[in-house]
Amino acid sequence: MADTCEVIVPEVQELLEQAIRLSSVSSVAEELKVAPSTVHRWLKGDTAPKAYIEESLRAIVLKHRTANKGIKKTFTFIDLFAGIGGIRKGFEQAGGTCVFTSEWDSYAQKTYAANFSSSEIIHGDITKVNATDIPDHDVLLAGFPCQPFSIAGVSKKKSLGRATGFLDETQGTLFFDVARIIKEKRPRIFVLENVKNLKSHDKGRTFDIIIRTLKEDLGYSTVVHDVIDGQHWVPQHRERIVIVGFRDPSLYTLDNIKMPTAGKKKIRDILHRTDGSEPYLEHDSDRFFDFENNCVQTKFTLTDKLWAYLQAYAAKHRSLGNGFGFGLVKGDNIARTLSARYYKDGSEILVDQGDGKNPRRLTPRECARLMGYPDSYIIPVSDTRAYKQFGNSVVVPLFKAVALSLKPYLSE
Repeated sequence: MADTCEVIVPEVQELLEQAIRLSSVSSVAEELKVAPSTVHRWLKGDTAPKAYIEESLRAIVLKHRTANKGIKKTFTFIDLFAGIGGIRKGFEQAGGTCVFTSEWDSYAQKTYAANFSSSEIIHGDITKVNATDIPDHDVLLAGFPCQPFSIAGVSKKKSLGRATGFLDETQGTLFFDVARIIKEKRPRIFVLENVKNLKSHDKGRTFDIIIRTLKEDLGYSTVVHDVIDGQHWVPQHRERIVIVGFRDPSLYTLDNIKMPTAGKKKIRDILHRTDGSEPYLEHDSDRFFDFENNCVQTKFTLTDKLWAYLQAYAAKHRSLGNGFGFGLVKGDNIARTLSARYYKDGSEILVDQGDGKNPRRLTPRECARLMGYPDSYIIPVSDTRAYKQFGNSVVVPLFKAVALSLKPYLSE
């Protein structure tokens, strides 16, 4: 039982709650050099902080308010399975403020940290994060990986006569961690992203469990989903499923997303310009583009050996009636889907250089543009890592459009 003499004074309680709203329990604990469990006990009134904590809390609140100065905070969100921040980027461009991030891959963390607040904590393995440590938020974002759902545990429970909910069916998958955080934090809206094939995985059973979990186990009355092609915003055929759920009943549909009214972009819009107008980026320098000779660095052109292999491979499969082969693009084309394996040979998107030259891969900067990232986006990792990261990322302007479609519902 707490000592009745230990009572947290109202002013300190208010400062503590402000600090947590502006950051999180775990970050406040780290700045105060105490355990998160200690902060939880203060919040509950089980114990009271020492007197000196008041000034430290004032400093934390002031620091975070200063950092957010000039930013119109219209809604808050958390970024789970964040990758390199593509979904976050779109939601920030729509006026949102990120209050929590989780991404386990160290190379993705490096790219994420280079492009967002360097002082921000990037939480690692989400399975080890206590949901109560995550700050309250309006929108939960998650581009969660799709893992096979094990039915074995559920079958065993049923054979023993035990009741089982849909959350039990997702145990052992990363979707389970999304569900447990939604259950604990009850955000007004969630936005989930995954590959198109999620709907057909395991003959539709996986997707059925996900939707039933969201609706029946978690009680989100409005859950809508659709496959959206990124080529409406960038010159790339990239279909991804988007799932949006509302805690309270809503008339929202994904038809609310406004498609660009201008003509679709073509591959020439994202290629390095060889007419002297290619912008010099300090963070790229001449890594991708040779400004002295006004051309893409020669290392991105396929070797004779690799080009001969890809042509022979394509010819072999054509003779067998298969559609496998490289994807050669010219300026007015739309590219195939950029994949995480692009670093291997670049075969799905090869740029025709004409004049008898071998085709070339896209540079990592062109890949960034193909995914809708601005040129201000920093690429701090190797070319191989960059190809993997952009191949696993999302089309940024698509998620800006999703965020803009949700803003009227967040202001209600």
